[in-house]
Amino acid sequence: MRRIYFLVPNIEITHKIVEELQAEGIEDRYIHILAKRDTPLEGLPEAGMSIKTDFIPAVERGVALGGTTGLLAGLIGLRFAGFAIAGGPLLGIIMAGATIGSMMGGLAGMNSGNSRLKQFEEAIEQGQLLILVDVPRERIETIKQLITKHHPDAEFEGVEPILPPSY
Repeated sequence: MRRIYFLVPNIEITHKIVEELQAEGIEDRYIHILAKRDTPLEGLPEAGMSIKTDFIPAVERGVALGGTTGLLAGLIGLRFAGFAIAGGPLLGIIMAGATIGSMMGGLAGMNSGNSRLKQFEEAIEQGQLLILVDVPRERIETIKQLITKHHPDAEFEGVEPILPPSY
């Protein structure tokens, strides 16, 4: 899956693009709209917390850092207490480190905006809307052409790989 980014000048064009995407068989769960805080989206699929924030990447970093810390603590326990005593709890220490790290990382990530979307903040504050569409790699060109053909004022901003959706 890939995520396509489009900046759109107003809500009317956004509605038309979403309708065209739906006509192409793209479900609402793969369409994400970001707009200025007070903009009523009138039934459009709004971007969720996982897109608006760095929650998921922060959790991933937290698991890695917490797991590493837990592993080091476990190895130190092995060194000083011996395998017979510390070998059993080693897995528990690693899991506890990863769990605490992921929770702390996730909380930190929820409090910061999505770093990938920072470049669009000014345009969104000026009233433009950002449409993010998750599509299979082989449909990228078709979707880009559909949108730019019917809406030349929509600005294609790029494509990035995403993990398969888990929803």
